[in-house]
Amino acid sequence: MPFSHDMVYSLATVVDLINTSPEAGDHDALADLADLEAFVRLRRVSGVAALTPQDLAEVVELRQAFHAVFTAPDRATAISRLNTLLGRTRITPSLTDHDGFPLHVHYFAPGASVAEHLAADCGVALAHVLVEDEWERLRTCAAPDCSHVFVDESRNRSRVYCDSRTCGNRIHVAAYRARRKA
Repeated sequence: MPFSHDMVYSLATVVDLINTSPEAGDHDALADLADLEAFVRLRRVSGVAALTPQDLAEVVELRQAFHAVFTAPDRATAISRLNTLLGRTRITPSLTDHDGFPLHVHYFAPGASVAEHLAADCGVALAHVLVEDEWERLRTCAAPDCSHVFVDESRNRSRVYCDSRTCGNRIHVAAYRARRKA
């Protein structure tokens, strides 16, 4: 499924958000306001006012809701979980071409908090994945020691590792060494 620029960007943002969780790594990468500010800067989240402790709490809660969509046991559950998330989100579509990005759609309402902004833009991107019946592209890394999520954008839906250079390579090297010992 070919994804548009803004959809790819929103999907990458939701993946990065989920992967800040201590369940996805060895520590919480959204432990304080400085971490949230760094995330907003890294993902170039536009239209965000000064961040507060309330913003941090809301984004951490949102991160868990998105994780629940990615790890849903089936498509129907993913749809239900995403509908619940979107149902709590103010959505006001508008066209924009800021910061050197091509024309794209933002879905967050004017004056939205950072959590509402992420919920709207990332939630709509995930909704498009589900509408296109591509739910199985929302994955968790197959490496036994990794819990990162990712979106499989390969043509044949064959990607199984969050990063082939790290997790994939580590698993392939371990398998090679095991064969050599045998």
